[in-house]
Amino acid sequence: MTLSASLRRRFQWKPALLILTLMTLCLSLLTYTRGEKSGHHQLPVKVGNRPRVVLRQGRFVGVELEEDYPQIMDAFLGIPYGLSTEGLGRFKAPVGVNASESEFDAGDFGDRCPSGGGRGESENCLNLNLYRPKKKDTARKLPVVVYIHGGAYNGGIGDSPWQLSHFAAWSAEPMIAVSFSYRVGALGFLPSKFMATEGLLNAGLKDQELLLEWVQENIAAFGGDPENVTLMGVSAGAHSIGHHLLHNTDKPPPFAKVILESGAATARAVYTSSNPLHEKQFKAFLVELGCASVPDKRLLTTLRSYSTYKISSASGKIFNRFNPSMQWPFQPVIDGPGGMIPIRPIDAWKAGKWHNVSILTGYNTNEGSTFVPTSGQNNKDFTKFFKTLLPGFRKRDIAVLQDVYSDPATDSHSKYVEKRPGFGAQFSRMEQAYGHFAYIAPVRQTVHYAATGTAPVYLYHFAAESSAIGAAHGDHIPFVMHTPGVKDESPTVKDISGHMHAYWTSFITSGDPNAVPGRYKERRKWPRYERAGGEDGKGRKGGDGRLLVFGEGNDEVAGGREKGVVVQLKDDGFAAEESEFWWNRTELFEF
Repeated sequence: MTLSASLRRRFQWKPALLILTLMTLCLSLLTYTRGEKSGHHQLPVKVGNRPRVVLRQGRFVGVELEEDYPQIMDAFLGIPYGLSTEGLGRFKAPVGVNASESEFDAGDFGDRCPSGGGRGESENCLNLNLYRPKKKDTARKLPVVVYIHGGAYNGGIGDSPWQLSHFAAWSAEPMIAVSFSYRVGALGFLPSKFMATEGLLNAGLKDQELLLEWVQENIAAFGGDPENVTLMGVSAGAHSIGHHLLHNTDKPPPFAKVILESGAATARAVYTSSNPLHEKQFKAFLVELGCASVPDKRLLTTLRSYSTYKISSASGKIFNRFNPSMQWPFQPVIDGPGGMIPIRPIDAWKAGKWHNVSILTGYNTNEGSTFVPTSGQNNKDFTKFFKTLLPGFRKRDIAVLQDVYSDPATDSHSKYVEKRPGFGAQFSRMEQAYGHFAYIAPVRQTVHYAATGTAPVYLYHFAAESSAIGAAHGDHIPFVMHTPGVKDESPTVKDISGHMHAYWTSFITSGDPNAVPGRYKERRKWPRYERAGGEDGKGRKGGDGRLLVFGEGNDEVAGGREKGVVVQLKDDGFAAEESEFWWNRTELFEF
């Protein structure tokens, strides 16, 4: 079969499938905006089996999960790691939980942090969920993975329906898995000159920091090893991990390894709190609340007097207003000395200020496809999108951007010629450019800097197509988690998922994605990333490292019949020229 014939076959989407893909796209964006509305998902539990643990903050009674897992799993749900943030605690740094001798039921999920007014949301939301195998060897300290959820810092949930319990249960070596809620939206990130003066920036990142302190203090009581903690997250969760990787580098970190999926500290734009965009969004938020004319001396008291619903609702409306331009409000910001992001992330990398720990990171082929407009038809639509998104871009930057991403309307050999029905002529060009800017170039930037250290770095590329918009942002998650809906799709998809899960869990439990044989003992060796050049960390030689590519050519989840390749080892040359374009302009996104 010729390449063109293969492409025609793979993209002859049925109208119903295309409509479903576009509906999924809308729902995906809605999830970023408003969070989930259906309340907590339920975990099946065995009645009567109640594991117990004693902590400084009290005695907690968990549950035993009744799932078809290869090992029995205990769950401790809704354990507080911080006090309620309502009232005077709103916008402030979190406070740890007091000591107690009381007994608490840890058999159900706690409240979620507000992200749109759904059921089970409150400001008393700093809680965690912990999954562990029922221990047989009580003397063995188990490795720990802490999962930081994504959601554009405006949504996402700590009790993830992807079921972290499933990920841990299918690991060949036992581990403890922790998920948690942290403040998002305006309650977690409200950057402005005013909030900077009040010392109230990056509360959501401070929540994460408190959770990591809780793990260090308490995980041994559950049988975990505080010296073998891996941070794992996708999108905003991975961006967060990137910031923790560059934070407090003069002290030992509260983690030993990190997994950053489709995210990095330099991802998208990291501005100062006084950036004009943040000031504009802060004022819009105050107008939405009806307090724009309140003087500064009474503003904080006024903001704290509003109901949780009113604050959360206004936060969601402002997010929706700015979402089409991808200028998302309520984001982490550079907060200066002593802060969570004391200097520009790119400056931290250049100065060698990062924790020298093992890193596993990567990206998906079509990172931008769930975010950009599908209707762009001409070069004007393309340039307008990026001029709006990046006001720091100069005319010469826009000119080079058009050269790097050649216009399919004038260049018949452009890589971005759009042939799929239902999409604008500029869609492929726009989604690739945005995906490179927001995710792929920052991930590769992390690798190129971190590979100059002594700790191993591993890079991946996820390429299996899950819909008409390709291997989109987040599509890899069920593959990594090895969830039933994906691993039961087809034998090939099961193998892709099984390999990814095996590499990830081996990295978490041993520090090496190859060390634990598991169910895929004959899998290809994943070499550590080695940089041959690029003294400044930009890796200008492009293909000077190697990575694993998962599922290239597979479209079975998307309804196709192509099996593709489960896993292959390749040189790191994907989006090399495009990455360099964005690397050379990183300073324009951090001011």
